[in-house]
Amino acid sequence: MIDNVAVETAPEVPLWNDPAHPVSTRVSALIKAMTMEEKIAQLYGVWVGASDEGGDVAPHQHDMEEAVDLDALLPTGLGQLTRPFGTAPVDPALGALSLLRTQARIASANRFAIPAVAHEECLAGFAAWGATAYPVPLSWGATFDPDLVHRMAAAIGRDMRSVGVHQGLAPVLDVVRDARWGRVEETIGEDPYLVGTIGTAYVRGLEGAGIVATLKHFVGYSASRAGRNLAPSPMGPRERADVLLPPFEMAVREGGARSVMASYTDTDGVPAAADEALLTGLLRETWGFDGTVVADYFGIAFLKTLHDITADWAGAAGAALGAGVDVELPTVKTFGAPLAEAVAAGRVPEEVIDRALRRVLTQKAELGLLDRDWDPVPSALDGADLDDPEALRGRIDLDGPENRELARTVAEEAVVLLSNDGTLPLDRPRRIALVGPNADEPTAVLGCYSFPQHIGVHHPEIPLGIDLPTLRSTLAAEFPDAELTTVRGTGVDDGDVSGIPEAVRAARDADVVLAVLGDRAGLFGRGTSGEGCDTESLSLPGAQQRLLDALLDTGKPVVTVLLAGRPYALGRAVPEAAAIVQSFFPGVEGTAALAAVLGGRTNPSGRLPVSVPRGPGAQPTTYLGARLAHASEVSNIDPTPAFGFGHGLTYSTFEWSDLVVDGEKAPTDGEFQLALTVRNTGARHGTEVVQLYLHDPVASVVQPVQRLIGYTRVPLEAGEGRRLRVTVPADLAAFTGRDGHRVVEPGDLELRFAASSTDPRLTATVTLTGPERRVDHTRRLHADFGLEGAADA
Repeated sequence: MIDNVAVETAPEVPLWNDPAHPVSTRVSALIKAMTMEEKIAQLYGVWVGASDEGGDVAPHQHDMEEAVDLDALLPTGLGQLTRPFGTAPVDPALGALSLLRTQARIASANRFAIPAVAHEECLAGFAAWGATAYPVPLSWGATFDPDLVHRMAAAIGRDMRSVGVHQGLAPVLDVVRDARWGRVEETIGEDPYLVGTIGTAYVRGLEGAGIVATLKHFVGYSASRAGRNLAPSPMGPRERADVLLPPFEMAVREGGARSVMASYTDTDGVPAAADEALLTGLLRETWGFDGTVVADYFGIAFLKTLHDITADWAGAAGAALGAGVDVELPTVKTFGAPLAEAVAAGRVPEEVIDRALRRVLTQKAELGLLDRDWDPVPSALDGADLDDPEALRGRIDLDGPENRELARTVAEEAVVLLSNDGTLPLDRPRRIALVGPNADEPTAVLGCYSFPQHIGVHHPEIPLGIDLPTLRSTLAAEFPDAELTTVRGTGVDDGDVSGIPEAVRAARDADVVLAVLGDRAGLFGRGTSGEGCDTESLSLPGAQQRLLDALLDTGKPVVTVLLAGRPYALGRAVPEAAAIVQSFFPGVEGTAALAAVLGGRTNPSGRLPVSVPRGPGAQPTTYLGARLAHASEVSNIDPTPAFGFGHGLTYSTFEWSDLVVDGEKAPTDGEFQLALTVRNTGARHGTEVVQLYLHDPVASVVQPVQRLIGYTRVPLEAGEGRRLRVTVPADLAAFTGRDGHRVVEPGDLELRFAASSTDPRLTATVTLTGPERRVDHTRRLHADFGLEGAADA
């Protein structure tokens, strides 16, 4: 026995702060200890902006929200911080300091020391001042390269996590249904399999870096009537099941996404944010999703103000919570006092609050935010003197050489050569006329969710924060001996034709004309592409077609270069231009990528993720149309595209041959084995993109004439051939039958190996035998591609 010795006992660690216990146990204990006000506080965010002096964040005032008093809110806690970096231009190091100080303030203000989840946009890179602006998602789709997109997402995620961000609001998995929709640039393409595979790769990269990926917009946003933003989506259940849902299903099953954002839209009168069958029945009970469902910004309030399905804010909160929405973003509105009053009045059951709270706290526990040793200092500020903010300025580089190199690789693989009469690659031209509104415009490579276009435009006094070389400057470096004459000709959308005569004179004096046309990204009418920038037709904006036609009239070879957020009808350029090069907002290294392709240092390998229309008014249309959606003798409107989905040329030529099917019959639960040879018959290294389409000649419900079920990139040296082996499971023939269940039906199928949706090369007719088979979300989703060694010449 020891007498008269004081023994210090370490304070008992609350169960919820002890990572030695299972997360579920910790969360249950915490929920039990919380008051109703503390529970509700975890279910909303506050929109803030970081301080450029490193002080606490300040609430952001938006015209759709009331002022927020942080001092009044914080004692009960806070679920999320909305866009601390993406609200105003802030030096990244000082933004990180501001965020960590705010997190420390949040944790110290509530009884349980719980910090907030900080989320940011990351649709084309981390949307922060000074961060790399990567190509937009439509360019990701053009690469047909999931591995590359995975690498890009991992880099984006590492940058976000290094400064204290936890959640990214990407990827967009909406499938393009109408190219007039302004947000086409944010999508990956018009095919659900392409969207699913590229989007899932992005999710894996982001999640692997420790960032919670948020799938959006769940579901139907892109199917809006007439391509109008936030319009109703008049789709049937089969279109939703077979076209719009598969990318989300894949990203949940295979990507490990931990968050989903409910869409603004309504389908057949039911808003997505109040659709229990969608957010709980399908997403959670069927697919097994166990993460958080967050509201699109103001989406819960819209249940009252736009959808008119509730009479008050409390009704909107109850409808969203009951359906399965867990977090209100961007700021507290319906989930604040209205929700607390509704619970007290018995209008909203407490168990619905606890259900959402459990998901939110589980995610915070998994992020380490409940641990007793949680530290608000992010890795980028490890070892820094946090008491000297000015010394931190410039310490964090979010646009370093590795990022730029990765951005260039993505941009290069995404360039699509639509047509070429042999003019490209340019062979030491002596005089180049560089004409068009995007020829010497730095921001022509940026999408609407890049920081400079999204936020920077509101702060013209602040530098862009990233180096954006124009196409003029990169071409000058690519062709140092050429005389380069630059003429704007017209604006993107101002309709001004006064500069066209000067452009024509420059063209007549040149050996080759580069007509650099396209879009200006913006939001809500401030651009020709982007959120809220829908268009009535797919004609080039403004007077650009008049400029292009005038250049074609000169008789000089005209190379049409498009920096755009959507495909456009190009009129006479389709048959008359010497070449057409398509680039979808390719990011900070986009002009360097274009110069490399135009000069021939890079052999283009991009493929169209969306069809390019022949005429401006044949919308909506995608290659996924059934037979009645294609050209016919009973309509004078021909929707046949100028360039179909999957199309893209290279500076090489490829020969496909020797298709062999190992067994032409398989049961409805079986698979087919096929092999073919792809050979580079050109004079230089190149990459062929082998696409596999399925055609079902007879089905119990109307099917698309064909749909993509697989693809792979095949890089080949000049003269090299490779044998490609493909396993095609019968599950890939599944579709939603008349009773609403997905089935695989017996019968003949065509498996088309194609260079695009309009260029089949080799076709195998195979037969599924046996009974009709019902499949579910556990079905196989992919054909397996394998490359063998060199094929015989």
